[in-house]
Amino acid sequence: MPTPDKQLSAEQSRQVAETIREEIARRRISRQSLAEQAKLSLSTLEKVLGGRRPFTLATTVRLEQALGVSLRKALIVVASVVPANGDVAPDGLGAYSRRAVTWIEGIYVTIRPSFGDKDAIFAYRTEIVWDAAVSSLVFHESERQDAAYTQYGEVAVPNQSGHIYLVTNRHGQHRLITLAPPAISGEMYGIITTLLAGRGSLLTPVAAPIAYLPIQMVPSPTLGRTSPNDANYALYRQHIRRTTDEPFAVFLPG
Repeated sequence: MPTPDKQLSAEQSRQVAETIREEIARRRISRQSLAEQAKLSLSTLEKVLGGRRPFTLATTVRLEQALGVSLRKALIVVASVVPANGDVAPDGLGAYSRRAVTWIEGIYVTIRPSFGDKDAIFAYRTEIVWDAAVSSLVFHESERQDAAYTQYGEVAVPNQSGHIYLVTNRHGQHRLITLAPPAISGEMYGIITTLLAGRGSLLTPVAAPIAYLPIQMVPSPTLGRTSPNDANYALYRQHIRRTTDEPFAVFLPG
């Protein structure tokens, strides 16, 4: 277990955040209400649930007391797991070794067309790292304007296709991002397949081009919904168009 002044690991923070989101949905309480009960600011709660800030043990204990559930049981399980494969990912993810995929690890500015504004581009951060607890690469999004839809999951890198797959599987609901191997300067291009949230509970399948730019390629990245008058808009648009212009991905006409 981490000491009180130490932040939880990325995997531990993800597991705690998922449990809290499930409790909020099950109890039908607001985040504001939970923040007040836990004596936290709403801003702090939003950041840890959205992946923009890791959990600390102190914050976790406050949320346990407010919810009346143990969030640290999951942390003990995560900390005690010794992966049987060592530094080799499971067969279902491509059986790659850690040394073979270090070139993928890093922080990326992720860009795709906005689903709500045809002229805008949606941007956020994605971190890809090796997680020893699951013996594979994992990814985690942050700095999303729509923090409630922040995604995280496993990274598959099969030898057969040479492509990279970012897979989210939450209770059987999948989101898949298929990326071509990185270009010489590290950027990756591909397709995102997910669900578009509409009015009420309406969800519609949607696919769009997506690009992952190493953080060093964008000195002052704009995150959130980026409009045409933004300083980074032309750069973002150029990379999104490159996805289909080269093409790294193909969208067939209906």
